Amino acid sequence: MSEKMFEEHLLHEFFVRRTQYLGAIRAVIFDWAGTGVDCGSLAPVAAFSSTFSDFSLTLSKEEIRAYMGLEKKEHVRRLLMQEHIADSWAKLHGSAPADLDVEDVFSCLTRRLPEIVKKYASPVPGCVEALSWLRARAIAIGSCTGYNRSMMEGLIEAAAEKGFDPDCIVCADEVPCGRPWPWMCYENCIRLGVYPAEAVIKVGDTEADIEEGRRAGMWSVAVVRTSNAMGLSLDELEQMSPAERTCREKKIARRFMEAGAHAVITTLFALPDLVCKIEEEGRI
Repeated sequence: MSEKMFEEHLLHEFFVRRTQYLGAIRAVIFDWAGTGVDCGSLAPVAAFSSTFSDFSLTLSKEEIRAYMGLEKKEHVRRLLMQEHIADSWAKLHGSAPADLDVEDVFSCLTRRLPEIVKKYASPVPGCVEALSWLRARAIAIGSCTGYNRSMMEGLIEAAAEKGFDPDCIVCADEVPCGRPWPWMCYENCIRLGVYPAEAVIKVGDTEADIEEGRRAGMWSVAVVRTSNAMGLSLDELEQMSPAERTCREKKIARRFMEAGAHAVITTLFALPDLVCKIEEEGRI
């Protein structure tokens, strides 16, 4: 058996065991922007857009959203690696972007983000209700984010005042690597005292979230309506016709399932039923 075949065999056996897990869910780990707060993940888009403008570059929302969910320095790096962005940078600044340029852009972003994210602290629909339901059943509530701790301080306080107050918050700069590596999920389990990983649900709104949850050996669940992929504020969602919204949600749900999500939910209002299904059937 080749090394590749052996690795595929191990992955297959792992997921067979995964889906046979029967037992109580002990924790749910939420992403922040686009999942727990900030419908449409608008804060990072605004921050990246204004930051790159400082360097005389105009980035589209689609370009910025392509790497959402990653640790923010890695997000900057991936953007600067894009050929057309790198070419524009070279024309403006005289050379292709290098590590020092990544640091300069990231430093600017780090200064700008804290004030911006505080403005997007409102919990998404269904979030407060889901947290209340989980706490009533003694299910621990963790969270992780692509933001660094310094970016989060104002947001944490503002979100708590509005009802999103996880038991644990792990930031991207508190582990060796951010998403899609599983370290933030593992750190949540350590701090919460939760084991095994199969008894944990990771909820996010990006492909990076999905991969993070799967690498951690957890149930990986994606939420659609408030996601980075949908990219709309609550007001914009309300202005859409039900038919148009449903069409977009179906496309995003398909995309998330293809990315490896074990389940996709439209909003966090559906999370309690999903938890019950996993506990009762050991599968989704």
